[in-house]
Amino acid sequence: MELILWRHAEAEDGFPDMARQLTERGRDQAKRMADWLKPKLPENTRIIVSPARRTQQTAMALGSDFATEDAIGPGASTHAVLAVAGWPDACGAVVIVGHQPTLGEIAGYLIPVIPAGLRVKRGSVWWIRGKEKDGAVEPQLHAVIYPEML
Repeated sequence: MELILWRHAEAEDGFPDMARQLTERGRDQAKRMADWLKPKLPENTRIIVSPARRTQQTAMALGSDFATEDAIGPGASTHAVLAVAGWPDACGAVVIVGHQPTLGEIAGYLIPVIPAGLRVKRGSVWWIRGKEKDGAVEPQLHAVIYPEML
């Protein structure tokens, strides 16, 4: 399995939280990341997105169909997101478009050498591959890309 964690791009401040939209810079971040990510995604990749407006707008930059899942919204737990993704048993790749601090917690949970409290930058992608080893799935960090790198 491949788990691709994509934090929403830069969003405006405001209330209600779920209605916050991407800024102009955020739209540019989402487009650059989508342009990098789309040709690299395996066929039949599932894309699962938080219901927050800013995550929906980030995912739309891919130009692909996606599913909205309330369980991965702001404040979601690591285990809830991994359950929605089907980690580690799902076949293929899953993109989760979500929020901090949850995405940082997931990265730290799967790859324990990552320091606790890790902040996943806005618009960045953390790509984790599950490799079978001795009858278990071992998470391996495949790539970390920030919009500023593109």
